[in-house]
Amino acid sequence: MRWGTWIPTVRVVAMSLEAEFVDWLKEQVGRHEALCVGIGDDGAVVHWGDADKHGGEAVVVADLLAEGTHFVLDVLGPRRVGRKALAVNLSDLAAMAAIPVAATVSVLLPRMNAQWIARELFEGLLPLAREFDVAIAGGDTNTWNGPLVIDVTAWGRLTPSGPLLRSAAQVGDRILVTGRLGGSILGRHADFQPRIDEALALRTEYGIAAGMDISDGLALDLSRLATASGVGAILDVDHVPVHDDAHRLSADTSQGPSALQRALADGEDFELLVTAPPDVAATLTARSPFAVPLTDVGEIVAAAGLSERRGDGSLRPLNPTGYLHEAEDRTP
Repeated sequence: MRWGTWIPTVRVVAMSLEAEFVDWLKEQVGRHEALCVGIGDDGAVVHWGDADKHGGEAVVVADLLAEGTHFVLDVLGPRRVGRKALAVNLSDLAAMAAIPVAATVSVLLPRMNAQWIARELFEGLLPLAREFDVAIAGGDTNTWNGPLVIDVTAWGRLTPSGPLLRSAAQVGDRILVTGRLGGSILGRHADFQPRIDEALALRTEYGIAAGMDISDGLALDLSRLATASGVGAILDVDHVPVHDDAHRLSADTSQGPSALQRALADGEDFELLVTAPPDVAATLTARSPFAVPLTDVGEIVAAAGLSERRGDGSLRPLNPTGYLHEAEDRTP
């Protein structure tokens, strides 16, 4: 399916299959002394034992990409698929403010052209690994009669400042996002740059405590962060930074979502979503310390739920729309 003939639609998301399973699994596995941060964040923080002897805490993340759900191999090509498979894990490490260290890569290859596809996957993945000094530590390969599946597990190390957490937002915090949002299907979903440097600076230099990456859409991911923190959020929708790709898609599909709706819900932007005290947020937006924009898009409030605020100050409920990778092709 070619991107020129298919444009994704914004969907109102209720409880997904993945969310239901995660809730069930958290009840089943319970607490473990090795886990400082367990299931439910962008990564797990694992305590290895005696910090003085064993190196303390590590962040572990994992993402599995399947052909037909996360990409169309004939369109992206295996090199871009390989790069994306590592990049989404690096984005999760960024969401935890972790320095990348190593990764393992496991692939389930279609039997036809298996060796060529495997080599091409790594040709796309290895330059990004070198860019972020990630050791490729191993993995597994197998073949079958089905489509391509690639699974990456990555490890990172924390700075003394500790991780970013979804559960650390405070009432009164401002909501900040990096970059511009929406329309990632036109190519950025595969070629994005993980925000490792930005996340580390936000955590270590500015003391930002709450954050995640935007993988399923700003509205949906903001609702997840607010729920994890036991707070609510007001989104100043007139301030949301809309990517040119979202405007392009909106112009090409007059009956589809608006550019703003795409910025709120298209997903796979892989930008950072963080919250900060008002004085820190003001300093950050005034300094613009990164090569990408950093925009104040709202505030954390006590009342649960998500609301949108327009320029005239009017408030109304905002549905947590976003994209779920469950039953349809995301990547053309």
